[in-house]
Amino acid sequence: MSGHHRHANTNDGLVSSQMLIKSVAEILKRVHLDREHDIPYLAGYSTDRSKIYIDRHLQKTYQDKNGHHHEVDRFLILHEATEKAMIDTWNLHYQHAHQIALRAEEAAVRAAGLEWREYDNFMQQWIKRADSEKINRVPANLDLTPYLDENDTELIKVMQRAMVP
Repeated sequence: MSGHHRHANTNDGLVSSQMLIKSVAEILKRVHLDREHDIPYLAGYSTDRSKIYIDRHLQKTYQDKNGHHHEVDRFLILHEATEKAMIDTWNLHYQHAHQIALRAEEAAVRAAGLEWREYDNFMQQWIKRADSEKINRVPANLDLTPYLDENDTELIKVMQRAMVP
C-alpha cells in the first residue's frame, strides 16, 4: 500500500458549501459577539481575539431583490476572525489580511446561496453611513491595527477619545 491517504469518494480540494457553513458555525462558537459599540469600518476585534465587534448601528439583516431577509453577522464574524488570525499568526499587513478575509467572507455568502453583489452593496452603504456617524462608544480593547495600518490618524484620535471600558 502506498503512503497516500485514501478517501472514499471525497476530494478535500473541492469547495464545499456545507463544509464552509459548518466552519463558520465553529468560529461562532468560539468568539463572543458585541454589538454595543461604535466600530469604524463596521466591524473589528479585541486585541486578545476574545470578541468580535460589529457596529451597533448596522442592521442585522439585509433584504435581497426577492424581498427575503438575510442575517449578516456570521459573515462579518468570519471576516474579522480570519483577518485577525492572518495578522496575529503570520504578521501580515492589514490590507493583505483584509483581502484574504474578504475572499473568505465572499465564499461564505455564496455558500449560503446569496448573491455577493447584493450583500456587498448593502455593506458598502453601511460603511459610508458608519464613516459619517458620530463615534462616542468605542471599546477600550478594540485592536487598532487596521486603523494604524491605514494611517487614519484623525480617526484614531476620535476613537481614543471615545474609548469606554
